[in-house]
Amino acid sequence: MARVPNSIYLHRSVVPKLMSVVSVRIPQIGEGLQEARLVAVLKQPGDWIKRDEPIYQMETDKAVMDVESPYEGTLIEWLGNPEDILPIGGEVARMEVADAAGIVEPQSHAPAPVEASAVIPPRTRSYAKEKGVSDEQLASIPASGSKLMPADIDAYLAGGAEAPKTALVTNDRYAETPMPQKQRLLASRLVRGSQAVVPGTMSVVVAWHGIENARNRFKAAGGDFQPSSFTIFAYAVALALKEFPAFRSTLVGDDTVRTYHAASLGIAVGLPGDELVIAVVEKADQLEWRAFAQQMREKIDLARSGKDQANESVTISLTNMQSFDLRDAVPVVVPPAVATLFLGATYNDLDPESEEPKVRRVANMALTFDHRIMNGVGAAQFMKAVRKNVESIGSLID
Repeated sequence: MARVPNSIYLHRSVVPKLMSVVSVRIPQIGEGLQEARLVAVLKQPGDWIKRDEPIYQMETDKAVMDVESPYEGTLIEWLGNPEDILPIGGEVARMEVADAAGIVEPQSHAPAPVEASAVIPPRTRSYAKEKGVSDEQLASIPASGSKLMPADIDAYLAGGAEAPKTALVTNDRYAETPMPQKQRLLASRLVRGSQAVVPGTMSVVVAWHGIENARNRFKAAGGDFQPSSFTIFAYAVALALKEFPAFRSTLVGDDTVRTYHAASLGIAVGLPGDELVIAVVEKADQLEWRAFAQQMREKIDLARSGKDQANESVTISLTNMQSFDLRDAVPVVVPPAVATLFLGATYNDLDPESEEPKVRRVANMALTFDHRIMNGVGAAQFMKAVRKNVESIGSLID
């Protein structure tokens, strides 16, 4: 019997497999759910991913959850960015997998997005949204290379084509338009908050003379460093966060508390058209005064350009209504944050510590907090610490 040379024997595992590209779609993760927010991506393009391994996080109106990969293979690209609200059944990523012939993709419950022949990177999709270009319009824009780039969108718009107008449903009684993306994002967070947060609210009057004196001192000194009264107030809050870890915490699931070593302080920033975004001062409780003021100014400027910086580590946010002459309000907690602190307009009030009638300048602070994380006494102690910092701020920023 003739002997067959060893060189022609190949183990089955070394035979090249046929590789194919498949879509990773957002699964149906709740009855009647139409869309969800992409919170974070846990893998990067080029990573090898095992089947059932968590690859991204989604937020529904009830919780943030890890979503597992339905395939084993290499991640090619993400088709969405964190903070995007995506339809159930829509593509969120693409993977290269072996033996794709036997794979049946999950049934989509939403219309599949129209794709251009060229690859559309996530940053191009994000840029298109900023310019008001829909997915359908995006699919028709010619690419200058193998990938559609932001420059291609600019060239298309510069060529006289307008961004598509949102279709309207109109009749003699009303008109219907899609909710703006930023408001949809905020709405999804608010719905989650109304279902998950157990709110408690308290308010306190704080003397404002310390803030006014500090502000006047900077104005008199001149120069480029001219922090606002609200920036000075925000620093007083940041310093108080050092002493109260509950306000640097959030709930993970129903029974786990995650406490951050440093505070990410959120600042609510209003935009034209009644839009609202969040600026974030990272490590706010660990910054020296001038570094804090500088970062807060930069982050607010970024927010005013339309960049929402909200992320999972923002546990408390500030909202300032002084320019609207509003003294009081009941702030709303937006998960995963556990507290929102409202600052009202300044006004004249009688000094309760003076034996003779004496007028002083004051402002009202109102705090809404998540009772699941802290109780009334802890929240009251935090408010007391903030008030103390505000009223003695001159000695804290020298």
